[in-house]
Amino acid sequence: MGYRVSVVIPAYNESRTVASTVRAARAGVEASGFACEVLVVDDGSTDKTAAHAASAGARVVSLRRRSGKGAALTEGVRLATDGIVAFLDADVGEGASEVGKLIAPIARGEADMAVARLPQPPRGTGGLGIVKAVAGLGIRCLSGLRVSAPLSGQRAARREMLLGLAPFASGFGVEVALTIDAARRGYRVLEVDCGMSHRDTGRDLAGFVHRSRQLYWVVRALGGRLVSAMRAAPWRGGPGR
Repeated sequence: MGYRVSVVIPAYNESRTVASTVRAARAGVEASGFACEVLVVDDGSTDKTAAHAASAGARVVSLRRRSGKGAALTEGVRLATDGIVAFLDADVGEGASEVGKLIAPIARGEADMAVARLPQPPRGTGGLGIVKAVAGLGIRCLSGLRVSAPLSGQRAARREMLLGLAPFASGFGVEVALTIDAARRGYRVLEVDCGMSHRDTGRDLAGFVHRSRQLYWVVRALGGRLVSAMRAAPWRGGPGR
């Protein structure tokens, strides 16, 4: 197919899982018949994330200070050297071997952005679904696109397309914003079932704090795109109205 793949993994204090994610991602890309580079963007980690990623064979870029997921992904796309870029969260671990399922529809020209749809977590675990519901509704209202995995960080697209959408939204609003921006520009967004999983936050204080922060960034991303849509719309008023 002639494509090479850059896997971009943003990471903050993910020393426990980043090495297995790097190794599985490389194996998954190469098993699909593509040449691969894995680029880990260390977002100001205070643990051994960078060292563990490098020992697993990744090219590591360390940001001087913590800048957020959106900034880390923007830097990763800028530094990527290959035609297709896949985004993976650092805590996906062995499930990263399924990244080929996201690359294939891009390489075949069946989609412009492929987004992983992960298995549902066991009942009673994870959050209450509020952030996911807000994100899905916002994407539908602002782009007309209905998606079932609005918060998925596992996705793939051509590098040139992603460069055209950069810089990405800040923080945890980056996935929602990417989906809206791609759909608004007429790109084909395809959801793909994947067996990946990542660390879910529980229904404890730490979990609710994390989801509150996530909701803040999602609402912020939606608000920014609502404002831009209003500015782009033709003014329907007139003198004397």
